[in-house]
Amino acid sequence: MANDFRLKTSTGVGTSPATVYTTPSATATTIIGLSVANITTAAIEVDVQVENNDGDNIYIVKAAPVPVGGSLVVIGGDQKVVMEASDILKVTSDTAASADVALSILEIS
Repeated sequence: MANDFRLKTSTGVGTSPATVYTTPSATATTIIGLSVANITTAAIEVDVQVENNDGDNIYIVKAAPVPVGGSLVVIGGDQKVVMEASDILKVTSDTAASADVALSILEIS
């Protein structure tokens, strides 16, 4: 069984849902950190959603504010989220090309 720490990034996320990460087959993933940075000159709102392979899709945050020059730590500290094979993490902003995303994970395969 292999354990691999990884960083996944997505830059300039906008109004269309951006797939930041898809859990590979035969793999479980623990999200240990997720930050979204505002790269514009105006406040933005972001959604972070997990699309489960069983069809039970959920929001981690919905319309969460991110101030100018700031970032939002969606997952971190004591909070962790486990994703199963084929689960997808998506991020959307209310403004075009406005958010950078950093996702720290542990893949277990």
